[in-house]
Amino acid sequence: MPSNEQRRQAAKRKLERQLERRAEQAKRRRMITIGATVAVVILAVAGVVYFTNSGDESTAAPQEQPPPAQQVDIPTELAPPPARPAALPDPVSCTYKPDGQPAKPVQPPADGEVPSTGTVQAKIASSVGDIPLTLDRSLAPCTVNSFTNLIEQGYFDGTSCHRISTEGLQMLQCGDPSGSGSGGPGYAFDDETFPELKYGRGYLAMANSGPNTNGSQFFMVFGDAQLSPDYTVFGTISEDGLKVIDDVARAGHDGAFDSQAGGGHPNKQVTFEKVTADA
Repeated sequence: MPSNEQRRQAAKRKLERQLERRAEQAKRRRMITIGATVAVVILAVAGVVYFTNSGDESTAAPQEQPPPAQQVDIPTELAPPPARPAALPDPVSCTYKPDGQPAKPVQPPADGEVPSTGTVQAKIASSVGDIPLTLDRSLAPCTVNSFTNLIEQGYFDGTSCHRISTEGLQMLQCGDPSGSGSGGPGYAFDDETFPELKYGRGYLAMANSGPNTNGSQFFMVFGDAQLSPDYTVFGTISEDGLKVIDDVARAGHDGAFDSQAGGGHPNKQVTFEKVTADA
């Protein structure tokens, strides 16, 4: 039979083995707990990143893109200089009759005789660049007289071009301080047209709402213009000025007038900062 000493040694070894197993089990439990905690933290961080990014994508405002440039075919060759088949008398008599309320306070030119020879150099300093003009009295003396009168009173300063057309009729229309397309200077005068008149790139002409209704609105032809000879041509646009208008045309328009006269408001706004003319 084992002695008491042997039994004590066996019990001691058994206890030590039990303590070792318990220590090992406790160690494994601690490792499992630490691993689980790390996993939970990683998943939590990943979740925050995911939902943060997802929130950014769902709530971020879409970036506004500029309107795409329109494909506009613009002739590069200038039309032949406009000229009357026969010279006008010099001087000629002009009459400016009242016509509604002015879109901007201005005085009409005095009625009476004006010269029908010579030219006036004018310049539109605009938000998109300078547009030099040559006003030709031999084409339309009463129109040139009215246009220079409006320039001298600052009528065009601070106004914007309200319409551009890029197909069929290629022109930029300006001269209405109200921006509505129906504003004028509060007076009207007669057409100065002739049957042989044709329009083309580089021509400066008056807009109207029918025969003998000229006021302050005008248009600058930068390309094709298959129009009947009902719009008074009173000058030309320089090549540098046409390049400025070409850039505006290539930016396109909003189509606001497509169902009416055609074209729309220019996507690239044109504002006249100052319009000047020589004496």
